[in-house]
Amino acid sequence: MGETMSKATLSNKQREELLKALKARFEKNMNRHKGLDWTKVQAKLAANADKLWSLSEMERTGGEPDVVGQDKKTGEYIFYDCSADTPKNRRSICYDREALESRKEHKPKDSAVNMATAMGIELLTEEQYRELQKLGEFDTKTSSWVKTPANIRKLGGALFCDRRFDTVFTYHNGAESYYAGRGFRGWLRV
Repeated sequence: MGETMSKATLSNKQREELLKALKARFEKNMNRHKGLDWTKVQAKLAANADKLWSLSEMERTGGEPDVVGQDKKTGEYIFYDCSADTPKNRRSICYDREALESRKEHKPKDSAVNMATAMGIELLTEEQYRELQKLGEFDTKTSSWVKTPANIRKLGGALFCDRRFDTVFTYHNGAESYYAGRGFRGWLRV
């Protein structure tokens, strides 16, 4: 019994349910992926069981993953967490393991970087976060940690973003801080 599920443990039923949810979201939000065809996305997913497992983890934790584009060079589809607010089951966490270990008391249950790694995904960068915000209005009541440049992290800080007053903002905090309304959004190539 390891800490995380084996990526091979999605049952046929779980796979079917996930693909059904992803297809419904894809069809409901065509503005996020103009010109892309679900049949081709599904074929790519069927050939990548480990990526399907990561998408199931994104879904399980409230991320509502959806296709937001395709890499023209590799043909890979790009999925972002597209939940209206930062994913519900990824909140009240600090930025990374180092920040978690630095807290003497009142430690959060986990860190954004650690959770993303365990799920097989990466945190959105500030640039990716701003691209997501062009597809809708996200984090109007919450905020999301974003991948922080090494020079800022080295000095003890971390970045997060949100949307207020119809504007996307980037802020900083100590990497060890955590709030009930802050989580993280991830992305995955398939």
